[in-house]
Amino acid sequence: MKTGLTSITFRQLGWPEIIRIACECKLHGIEWGGDVHAPPGDTTRAEEIRRATEQAGLTMLSYGSYYRLGANEAFAPVLATAKALQVPVVRVWAGTKASAQHTTKERQLAAEDAQCIAAQAAQHGITVALEYHRNTLTDTSQSTVDLLKATGNIKTYWQPNPELTRAQNLQELTDVLPWLTHLHVFHWAADGTRFALEDGTVDWQAYLQAAKPYAAAAILEFVKDDSPSQFQSDASQLRRLLR
Repeated sequence: MKTGLTSITFRQLGWPEIIRIACECKLHGIEWGGDVHAPPGDTTRAEEIRRATEQAGLTMLSYGSYYRLGANEAFAPVLATAKALQVPVVRVWAGTKASAQHTTKERQLAAEDAQCIAAQAAQHGITVALEYHRNTLTDTSQSTVDLLKATGNIKTYWQPNPELTRAQNLQELTDVLPWLTHLHVFHWAADGTRFALEDGTVDWQAYLQAAKPYAAAAILEFVKDDSPSQFQSDASQLRRLLR
């Protein structure tokens, strides 16, 4: 399993600094975010980022877009940027509200949208994968699996829900393993308080052991105090856990 950094961890930093941090932390690659560092449609910047990332010896893990299924958004700029970055995976969000709040029709529209954009991406060798997140159609494993089965041609990320126990999160992860592409790695409390990854060692030992045969990458996300030094500590801990 590769290790990585998602660039939105440090929105306040420029993309050259993101590359520097990933190299200093001895990570394999980067997931470039679409909100600050690689905006959809800006293919010139995306190509510049790709060249610099590859020259640094890093892998282009994925493109973290903010495209929302079923929201009548344009996918063409997202796909253009993903192509320019030459990523294997583009991440999208499953709707705009909690799964329990979606009507049957809204679920159907989200599934149809996912099928459509996945077919477009596949023409360029790119896989569409879902953000696994609260307050979307992927806020439970059951809702996520229902959406994945309804589309048949997309994958999913996974990350722990801080409101659940370790056992509950592990079950959620187990449920989506056949469709898993990447992990987002962090350690938070239910109220959003961030902790060092080392404090979540027992949790992440269980998650990584389950995901290893399925996930292509474990990508570090938001860290305590948005601190680059904390990120370096978390990256070292992630490498230890994977060893």
